[in-house]
Amino acid sequence: MPELPEVEIARRNLERWFKGHRIVRSEADATRVFRGAELARFTRLTGRVESLERKGKYLLLTLEGGHGLMAHLGMTGKFVRRKEGEAVPHSRARFHLDDGHVVHFADPRLFGRMEPVPAKALWELPAVKALGRDPLTDGLTGPQLQDAVGDSKQDLKVALMDQGRVAGLGNIHAAEALFRAGLHPARKPGTLTPDDWKHLARAIHAAFDFAFKEQEGEDITYLEEAGSVNRFRVYGRAKGPCSKCGTAVESFTQGGRTTHFCPKCQPLSSVPSRASRKGPAVGKGTAPAVASTKPRSRRR
Repeated sequence: MPELPEVEIARRNLERWFKGHRIVRSEADATRVFRGAELARFTRLTGRVESLERKGKYLLLTLEGGHGLMAHLGMTGKFVRRKEGEAVPHSRARFHLDDGHVVHFADPRLFGRMEPVPAKALWELPAVKALGRDPLTDGLTGPQLQDAVGDSKQDLKVALMDQGRVAGLGNIHAAEALFRAGLHPARKPGTLTPDDWKHLARAIHAAFDFAFKEQEGEDITYLEEAGSVNRFRVYGRAKGPCSKCGTAVESFTQGGRTTHFCPKCQPLSSVPSRASRKGPAVGKGTAPAVASTKPRSRRR
């Protein structure tokens, strides 16, 4: 579930927790979270954290002594801070600080990833180098979004989730942004006008701002967790009323993921793309009968 806003919240928390303190000991359990990285290298991560950066869904930590750490939260990973000796369920790795606190990496489903590397190699990691434009750190305007996504032949939402095009957008916030922009998830990027791209870029930023406002804090709760409250406008609200018009929200499988949308607020365009002006127009309505049920892009 963690997407750009949730990872940025984690970065801000870590920056605050590490500021003015030293890591006196690092330890980790032998799990697939490390995916081949030697646990011994993780134990060398001590001292002060000199910088803590983010690209898309990746966290990049630089520590004194030239040590670095790349962290990816996966589907359920999160960082939490507790007092020394306080148990944390599903803790997979721990940073012990000089103030008596421990920063845990908790990951119930073990889809997270940590890779200790030399600090100078962090930005050269293949997974990081392959990322596209980050809406927060690189900026994202309508023309920039069109340049990143406009040439894709995939459905619009699937193209937005391609991390090589736009870094950090996932299933939830892509759906939320498209709802805010009034664009159907199955639209083809080639059918969007310059104004559409402008509105969509603004909607992406608005969706992120909403997530920061609703979720920022030391103990973030993901939507899939017990006791969580769904505050999103369209995601996860299939069969419920649209928050704008009251029409029943619909869902369909797209790119291997469940997509939520309002058929009234997000109609399919009746104007074909320039490349297909000689063919039949795309009709209005709900999910197209030919909607993909298989992933069409590589998501990291």
